[in-house]
Amino acid sequence: MPVKGKGRPEGTGENMASAGSSMRRIGLWLAGALVAGALAACAPVYRNHGYVPTDDELAEVQVGADSRDSVAEKLGRPSAEGLLNDEGWFYVQSRWRHYGAKEPQEIDRQVVSITFDNGGTVQNIERFGLDRGEVVVLSRRVTESNIKGIGFLRQLLGNLGRFRADQFLQQ
Repeated sequence: MPVKGKGRPEGTGENMASAGSSMRRIGLWLAGALVAGALAACAPVYRNHGYVPTDDELAEVQVGADSRDSVAEKLGRPSAEGLLNDEGWFYVQSRWRHYGAKEPQEIDRQVVSITFDNGGTVQNIERFGLDRGEVVVLSRRVTESNIKGIGFLRQLLGNLGRFRADQFLQQ
């Protein structure tokens, strides 16, 4: 039997025990790294969307004195404006939490509304949060087809064989 090291034969219990313990340490280290990686992958990710001026920035805007142009210089143009009558500017910011494969959840929303009078002077400044937000259901007005289950090409090509010669000859 070949002799290695301190005069002991290769494959004895002492060498096997040290190899087994080092394999066990590597296995525990890999398991710990796997658990740490899984926990890090499940950590929530936060994303911010939009822009809302701070209270200090809003304090610079004077109700009854500032115009649209001066508000644009102090705060910047908003991401949304009044759609129907162009009386207001709306600054909107949302904070979303993404957690693994779950649906993203909105955890904070702020809306700053600046309304103007007919002359373009600031009339009111309001701040709304998620607690005052409401879900607005938009209704879609879609014209439904009166023919169910028949596509356009089938309707078009379906009429080709329905003509008779006597229909064209009648006056």
